[in-house]
Amino acid sequence: MSHEAISVFDMFKIGVGPSSSHTLGPWRAAQRFTSSLQRQNILQDVKSIEVLLYGSLAKTGVGHGTDVAVQLGLSGDDPVTFDVDNITAKIDDIKAMKKILLAGKHEIDFDPAEDIEFLFSESLPFHPNALTFLAKFHNDDTIAETYYSVGGGFVKKEGEDSTTTDEVVLPFPVNTADELLHWCMKTGLNVSDVVLENESSWRKEADTKAGVLNIWNTMTACIYRGCHTEGMLPGGLNVKRRGAGLNKKLMNGRSYTDYNSWLATIRQGGNDFKYILDWVSCFALAVNEENASFGRVVTAPTNGAAGVIPAVLQYYVAFCDGNSNEKIIQFLLTAAEVGSIFKKGATISAAMGGCQAEIGVSSAMAAAALTECMGGTQRQTLMAAEIAMEHHLGLTCDPIGGLVQIPCIERNTMGAIKAITACQLALQSTPDYAKVSLDGVIKTMWDTALDMNSKYKETADGGLAVNVPISLSEC
Repeated sequence: MSHEAISVFDMFKIGVGPSSSHTLGPWRAAQRFTSSLQRQNILQDVKSIEVLLYGSLAKTGVGHGTDVAVQLGLSGDDPVTFDVDNITAKIDDIKAMKKILLAGKHEIDFDPAEDIEFLFSESLPFHPNALTFLAKFHNDDTIAETYYSVGGGFVKKEGEDSTTTDEVVLPFPVNTADELLHWCMKTGLNVSDVVLENESSWRKEADTKAGVLNIWNTMTACIYRGCHTEGMLPGGLNVKRRGAGLNKKLMNGRSYTDYNSWLATIRQGGNDFKYILDWVSCFALAVNEENASFGRVVTAPTNGAAGVIPAVLQYYVAFCDGNSNEKIIQFLLTAAEVGSIFKKGATISAAMGGCQAEIGVSSAMAAAALTECMGGTQRQTLMAAEIAMEHHLGLTCDPIGGLVQIPCIERNTMGAIKAITACQLALQSTPDYAKVSLDGVIKTMWDTALDMNSKYKETADGGLAVNVPISLSEC
């Protein structure tokens, strides 16, 4: 059986909020389109470009910044390196000048109000998150390319053959949880060890470890920034940021100067249950408030669920024995593998599966990672992932106003706490007696996704999105 080779750096991508499927994916699609024009040596011949947004990208595109992402992608800016503080100025300039510099090289007339079209009532069959780029040339020829943002920043171009065998052949190919457990039992390796061996098919082990630590550094920078930024979130809901206020309250006047001294100060507060619970919530709030503000985040496995894994790992670092590079690497490698199994067996796209595909998957990833790092067996590690997802089944995606704010931000705090609880349950359990397997819950999640009404799949057509007045300032 062929397998899909997914790297840890596919599951954890550095990018810009607020949505991996509605922001990062369309941004990457726009980059791919301009790259395609350059490969064909026709970029300089382009006279105009029109962008068509379908389905979920149309219905919640403005709230998720899809139009912003497309413009930045067409301009040749990269989500990993572009200064997020310059996004507003760049978009305002394009709007005012009604021109865009394609791939940073070729200027054309471009009016976002006219040339980005939101097709609210149209959806393409392959995936709800579809967008088409139409380029017209000076000789009146045209070219069109359609892309699908399938969740977690992954993008597929229409017509691409996705059935071909992967170029990278992994020593331990994995499509399912049972296959992962097979390799663990056969070799005696932990999940993270299996992943590290597979990653060596792409790069040297030292490079993998350095890259994973860079992912963690990006996460901690996001947590710290979110814990020290006050104000209102953009988008019109007037949602007040709470991470900074909670951080200040928990610090209780204690001083610090940077992330490391802040972490040390957090530890000095002790291990009271309420204290730890508040900090886990604070970590998750901080990340997703940054995400909602077009900040730099890591898809984990998506932007909408970007706060769960950082919050749980920060908990492990601050209150357990996780403050070492090797433990952090172990945690993120394990989390990535569990996420990839969900992607292969179901989906990590809320537009396909509701929020169970985002918060549910991220909670399962974090639960498995924490369990392995806390000394759990391979079976307990997978059991923790199953427990976490089992209690997210059916979770809908119903963002008020199409913004990744209500209920998305608080859902990250709940996903983090559920992950820690799932870990503790698994560590105190005997997996041999478990009635539900991880593969079984993944199939159930996918069956649930297929049965779920489309209005609960990131369209803002149902749930809280239609029952809560968008003028509310507190969720």
